[in-house]
Amino acid sequence: MDRTPADIKPVLNRLRRAQGQLNAVIAAVENGGKCRDVVIQLAAVSSALDKAGFQIIATAMEKCLNDPDDTSDPMTVAELEKLFMTLA
Repeated sequence: MDRTPADIKPVLNRLRRAQGQLNAVIAAVENGGKCRDVVIQLAAVSSALDKAGFQIIATAMEKCLNDPDDTSDPMTVAELEKLFMTLA
């Protein structure tokens, strides 16, 4: 990913949050946590990962639209759309 620190920071924050939530899910499963609590935490992990993915794709789309001549990370609109749809 060829992004600015301002682009990367929110994505990293989401991924770190998801990592913490996933660690909590693992610990809950290992320690016999309640099913409801495990599933709720797992849903939170999934949501955080989805949001990070959408944020990465949105940044790529914005870069593509604002600087179509930039060839540092060449992606077509069709490729971006396909990536977006994998998260939907």
